[in-house]
This record gives sequence, C-alpha cells and structure tokens, in this order.
Amino acid sequence: MTDKKKKKRRSYKKKRYTVPIILLVLVIAFRLYLPTLVKNYVNKVLADIPGYYGQVEDIDIALYRGAYVIKGMYLNKVNAKTQVPFLKFPKSDISIEWKSLFKGKIVSEIIMYNPEVIYVFEDQKQPTEGEEANVDDWTKALTDIVPLEINNFEAYNGKLAFVQLQADPNIDLFINDLDLTAKNLRNVVEKERTLPSPITARGVSIGNGKVAIDGNINLIKEIPDMDVSFSLEEANVTALNDFTRHYAGLDFDRGTFGLYSEVAIADGNLKGYIKPLLIDTKLIGKDDGFLGVLWEGFVGLFKFILKNQGTDTLATRVPLEGDLNNVEAGVWPTVFNIFENAWIKAFKGEIDDDIDFEDAFNDPNLTKEEKRELRKKRREQRREKRKEERKNDTTKGFFGRLFDGKEKENDNSK
Repeated sequence: MTDKKKKKRRSYKKKRYTVPIILLVLVIAFRLYLPTLVKNYVNKVLADIPGYYGQVEDIDIALYRGAYVIKGMYLNKVNAKTQVPFLKFPKSDISIEWKSLFKGKIVSEIIMYNPEVIYVFEDQKQPTEGEEANVDDWTKALTDIVPLEINNFEAYNGKLAFVQLQADPNIDLFINDLDLTAKNLRNVVEKERTLPSPITARGVSIGNGKVAIDGNINLIKEIPDMDVSFSLEEANVTALNDFTRHYAGLDFDRGTFGLYSEVAIADGNLKGYIKPLLIDTKLIGKDDGFLGVLWEGFVGLFKFILKNQGTDTLATRVPLEGDLNNVEAGVWPTVFNIFENAWIKAFKGEIDDDIDFEDAFNDPNLTKEEKRELRKKRREQRREKRKEERKNDTTKGFFGRLFDGKEKENDNSK
C-alpha cells in the first residue's frame, strides 16, 4: 500500500470518529443551554404582557420523561407607581401525560405546588397608547408557555385571595390550603359523556371555614358547560368585619357564616342559586361610635325579625338565571326566601341538590309554563327518591337494632 493511500485511510478514520464526536458535543452543549433558552423565552413572554410584568427564577428540564419544571415564577399587575402581586407559582411541573399516548392523544399534565392567585379589585395601570391590561393577554401567555393542550391539572397547598387595597383597612378575603384536581380536560377518555371532566377542590377560608367544590365540566366547547356545587361552612363571621364594615357599616361580635351554591351552564345558559347563612350572630362591637351603635342596633332589630327563631339562622336563597352576558339575580324571590326562612321553614346548612345540568338548557320549543312544569316534575321525582332513601334507611335501622337486640339476648343466654 502506497503512502498516499495510507494517508487517505487515516484521514477517513479521523473523519469517521470526528463527526460523531462533534455532533455529540453539540447535542450536550444544546442540552446544557436548553434550560437557559427556555427560561429566556418564558421571561420574554411574561415581560411583554400589556399591563403586567413577570419572570421565572429557574427552569429544569427532564427529557427522559418529557417534562420541565418552572421554579419561582411570578406575574405582577402594573399600576402607575408600583407592581401589585397577582400570580405566584413557586414550583410547576409540566410534562407529557404518558397514559394518554396509548389513547392516541398527545396532551400534557400540570402539577403546581403552593400556587397563589391574588385578585385585586382596583383598576390597573392607566393604559398607554396601544397598551391595555386584558385578561385574555395573560391567560394566552400562560397557555403559550405550555406547548401541549392540558388534560390533567393538579394544585396543592394553594391560595386564592380577593383583595381591595383602597379600603381602610384593606379587605382580604382568601382561601388557604387549597387542593384542586381537574381531570380529562381535553376529553381523552369517556368521550360520550356530556360533562367528561370531573373537578374537586378543598380548602380553608377566612375565618377557618371549610370550602368544598365538586362537579363536572366540559372545556372543549367555546362556552364551557358545567354542573358545579360550592359550599363554605362554619366560618367565623367576625373575620368578615373589614368587609362588612366597609360596605355596610356593620361589625359582628360573634357567629358563624356559611355559603352554598349550585351552578349549571348549558349552551351558554346559566341556572343556579347562592344561599348565604348567618348563624347565632351578634352585632355591635365595643369600639363603635354613637352612630355606628345606632345603625347596628337598627340592623340587629331587623335581623331579629327576619331570622328563624328556632335555629337562630338568618338566610336567603338568591336565584341566578340567564345567559353568561346577562346573569341576573331574582330580587323578589330573594326577598320572599328571607321571609320563608324566618317564618315558614329554616334553610338547612347544606347544598340543596336541586339544580341539574338539564335545568340550564334553554329549549326554544318549550314555553315558560312547560319549563316550569318540567322543573316541578323533576323536583317531585327527586323528592320521591329522597323519601324512598330515608324509608330504606329507617327500615335498615329498625332491622339493625332488632338484630343487635337478638345478638345481645344470645350473649346473655350464654
């Protein structure tokens, strides 16, 4: 073999190993730089939202499971002088939902730890030309950060707060220790169900009340359908004093507060109710001035007349009905329900369970009378079902006691 051929062969061998090594080095370098690349992209997206400003501290990428973890993410609302905290996500794990791949869907799942959402009532930054704070802007920006449609969402130990800074003192209504799960949001499984996505949430409200949300939704539609219930129980009403003092000039000395609601939305038509309860409450604080004491005394007398004396409960039920652009609360039904609770029957501290998803449908082929009769028929069916369940429970209880009695007799005879 000539020297020329030997040189060519050595050169070929070098190239054969050099190219893969270069490619490997480039892949490793790209992998090392990828978190910084993603972080810069996310920071740019958050910084460019009109009326808002946000950043992330760090991003970790786990290619082996198709995931990345965003750490220290925040988004603030910007006003003329300063920034007001809005979203704070200390740790968010975003990954491919592998089990959905077997269903032929490429979707993602998000798990958040200690997230905080603080909604401030005051108007935001005075918009400059071509710039205006808009809810669509920040929601679109956050969804753009997730490259795949979200099918499963979980949040643990979260906080949801509603704050009014211009009130004196500031009003802060919040839910802490919030655990929330929403599954099958992109309808990967149970495709035939009208409401395929179950949602549940548990938390602790201001005044240490117990918060619960349960229901099913359908986010596939442009206007989502849903059938959801909400309850807030056993909250210390004195924790609401900043709110009630600001809006009604009232202070509570003691008592508990509850709130119950059911909402159904079908094809953009809403039907539901809100039922607030005040239990064993007492007005007039020690530090009030003369006018404050006079006003609270008048309200206290009014409350005494309207409350149910047997259960010491002041309550009403506010019906909600209409399309999503014109949701109205019925005034006269609300007033009637106050007197019904006071003099006819006491509202129970529980969800009424009388709003169904079908109630929200607005069928143009039915008259108001026909819709009323249909709802009446459904209520009667539910009433009969509850009676039957109570009857069964009573029967089971009777035979259970009878069986226990016989067991005791046998034991004594032994």
